Amino acid sequence: MTEKLLLRVLQGEPVTRVPVWLMRQAGRYLPEYRATRSQAGSFLDLCFNPELAEEVTLQPIRRYGFDGAILFSDILIVPFGLGQPVRFEEGKGPILEPIEDASGLSRLDFESFELKVSGIYETVRRVRSSLPQETTLIGFAGAPWTVATYMIEGGSSKDFAKTKAFAYRDPAGFSQLIDILVEATGQYLFGQIEAGADCVKLFDSWAGALSESHFESIVIEPTRRLVTMLREKYPDVPVIGFPRGAGANYTEFVARTGVDAVAIDTNVPLAWASEHLQTRLPLQGNLDPIALIAGGDALDTEVDRILEGLANGPHIFNLGHGILPSTPLENVERLVRRIRDHRS
Repeated sequence: MTEKLLLRVLQGEPVTRVPVWLMRQAGRYLPEYRATRSQAGSFLDLCFNPELAEEVTLQPIRRYGFDGAILFSDILIVPFGLGQPVRFEEGKGPILEPIEDASGLSRLDFESFELKVSGIYETVRRVRSSLPQETTLIGFAGAPWTVATYMIEGGSSKDFAKTKAFAYRDPAGFSQLIDILVEATGQYLFGQIEAGADCVKLFDSWAGALSESHFESIVIEPTRRLVTMLREKYPDVPVIGFPRGAGANYTEFVARTGVDAVAIDTNVPLAWASEHLQTRLPLQGNLDPIALIAGGDALDTEVDRILEGLANGPHIFNLGHGILPSTPLENVERLVRRIRDHRS
């Protein structure tokens, strides 16, 4: 058996306690991250500086001893690697030169993709050599639908109107973009695995914005294709899916994509998830990030509720979405201690 607790859960092995890591665990809530970030220049400069990206990946492991370390990077590395201009502005987030219709796809360049993203692979190699032996290294990418929204909207969006209109108006052109993203994302994850990632996660942060028919064609089918690609080349590397906001569509996602584990968001009821999902595969989740900010007895109550609600099957403790910048450090320490004391 592997010594990596988190990886053992993903591989279906029994464990003595619930492993824990947090989405965005390397981020602005940590003073050491803010200090490193100030050295880097832009956010993308930080992502593509292997020495600094290694440092911020390791910072939460040093401080809290999480069972998993997730590569410090961003889901928009894929469009950047395809040649789409991407930048990050303080207070605004990501800004991309938008692809407005199928004619814009001609600007994407797959030929130089591997070269442009190679710095990320170097970060994975460095982290792999520096991590404690018992810590699982998690690679990741954005799922095609979520990445497509940024590419078409030109940044963040509340309603994804441009992206949905593209998909309705020109299904063939939109499918072409999804095909490009499946291929690029698969290659990107191959590179992370070759560099040392133990498992990978697909973030479909905006999956809940789609209709039933589009969820089938734009979330489930591309994810299934990616899982198939990964399994054919790396059959022993688990894949975690995260169709955030999918609601009842979680069951079809689990049944048809082939993912090895699924992350559930805060809105998913534990009893439902235990009955309909956890009987099939390991679950990851799903503490409300605001409960982690609140701390105290309220945090303890929520942690215990989740541990007990998902006690009948394989479980990796995490948040229902990423940790927020205002999260007190002591609350994260309290969370980790509460989880580990629960099993002991």
